[in-house]
Amino acid sequence: MIVHDNIYKKTIYAVTVVVLYVLLLAIIIAMFNILQTIGYVLLKTGDFSQVVYRILTIFVLIDLFKTFADYRVHERIRLTYVTDATILIIMREITVMVYSQNFEADVLVVFAALLLVLSIMRLISIRYHPGDSSNPA
Repeated sequence: MIVHDNIYKKTIYAVTVVVLYVLLLAIIIAMFNILQTIGYVLLKTGDFSQVVYRILTIFVLIDLFKTFADYRVHERIRLTYVTDATILIIMREITVMVYSQNFEADVLVVFAALLLVLSIMRLISIRYHPGDSSNPA
């Protein structure tokens, strides 16, 4: 049993290290991509909405990086990090739809409801944190 636990821990450690390096590489490439897109915008051949979309994508990548880095240290996934990443993804999609002016009201209502639920879930997870001993249980 102990051998299986060690194999499991070493495998999880190796996978998270690889994922962290891949995410770091993705963040660096995305940063260069933003600089290139800003150059296109300055030369009047690009669209500013692409800059906004790519910046929001970097925020999502940074949040995922933070989630995996925290998992390596604490060996658990914090709900607040996952909800933050999901909220950022939804906000990115709303921004893309609004900038492209290609959206429907019912899709925006669904996204707004999802944002509300995720925000409430995040507030509850902060209020009732498992490590906080002053929580009313």
